[in-house]
Amino acid sequence: MSESVVKPLVLGIDFGTSNSAAALMDADGTLQVIPLDGARSEMPTALFFSMETHSVLYGSAAMQAYLSGTEGRLLRSLKSLLGSGLMDEYTAVGDRSIRFFDIVVLFFKELKRRCEAHVGQPLTHAVLGRPVHFVDDNAERDLLAQETLGRAALEAGFTHISYQLEPIAAALDYEQRVTQETTSLVVDIGGGTSDFTVIRLNPVRSKLGDRSADILATTGVHIGGTDFDRLLDLSTVMPLLGYRHIGTGGRPVPNGVFFDLSTWHLIHQSYTRKAMHFAKELWTDYTDQSLHARLMHALEEQHGHRMLSQVEAAKIACSISGESSQVDLAFLDPDLAPTIDAIGMEQALHQSLAQVVECAQGCVAAAGLTAVDVVYLTGGSSALRPLIETLRQAMPQATLVEGNRFGGVAAGLAVAGGVL
Repeated sequence: MSESVVKPLVLGIDFGTSNSAAALMDADGTLQVIPLDGARSEMPTALFFSMETHSVLYGSAAMQAYLSGTEGRLLRSLKSLLGSGLMDEYTAVGDRSIRFFDIVVLFFKELKRRCEAHVGQPLTHAVLGRPVHFVDDNAERDLLAQETLGRAALEAGFTHISYQLEPIAAALDYEQRVTQETTSLVVDIGGGTSDFTVIRLNPVRSKLGDRSADILATTGVHIGGTDFDRLLDLSTVMPLLGYRHIGTGGRPVPNGVFFDLSTWHLIHQSYTRKAMHFAKELWTDYTDQSLHARLMHALEEQHGHRMLSQVEAAKIACSISGESSQVDLAFLDPDLAPTIDAIGMEQALHQSLAQVVECAQGCVAAAGLTAVDVVYLTGGSSALRPLIETLRQAMPQATLVEGNRFGGVAAGLAVAGGVL
């Protein structure tokens, strides 16, 4: 009599630009999204190298250490570097240098450790989520990004790796709650990308390993939550440091320093000796020297991540309540109290949101349809109020369904892993 084969547990990993999540189908077929950060399923994709304790903190602990003023180095939005030459470059962390790739490996190792602690056994098989496009219009760099992601997972201790598109994973998660066949547009708005899939969902076919016949179209654009943060930072906070300030000679102050200071994965470049020297010399371009003094204070105290975190918090608060929300900049200047409101947010994000919705409409058209039954929203930035309103206006025939913003993709990856 042949012995029964024990199927390995397959971990679904959603390695996100802003947040990461993981899930698996346990031995009895029950789906569980794993609490990675205390009781929360989502874990900020962040590491903090503490110079005070010579330790590495992850997730919300990393963000809290940085925001509390602990001396050290915060790294966030590492996914944005996949597919670029920066992955093999070294960055200063205290008195040593570490490759960005090795920092990604550290994060994967910690995520794996937390998952194994939760399930009580080693995990070696993983399905990794990937956006439709890591890099727009560059197939070679896009493939490099996927290979780099897989290599990081292998170095972290996973031995069997497969991949699934993130919007398809979100669709597989949603399918667990569908009772009849429906044609859905899955809208996955992550930290770095917005991805779309038009797919036929049917609970009868949910256990099939090959769903390619049901996938009618996929599209994606390299715009996401971190881009929204950057645009809101540029419109709300950076003018207080001199962005678009008309200086001497009637010309605006050079804007490169403000772009770096409002982009999560480029902030550290603002603190290099060369960048600091350039910023200091900008004083001759300012007619209002108080703005330049505030810029230098932000750079010298390395407040970039702190400012952007406060913009992000105000964005989320405004999206939830619909009311204006203050950006807390007391650490920079106690007299500053800029706010983000629905109108200002829509104005700052209008062009980017239009590109996102155009890509969504293009996905429906590529599927050969004029409309879908359901628009299913997932991803951390899918709760953005102006985005929801723009989608509702663009697709009035469809029912709008808001899914699990942070755990949905990971759950779908786990479903895919269970089928495999």
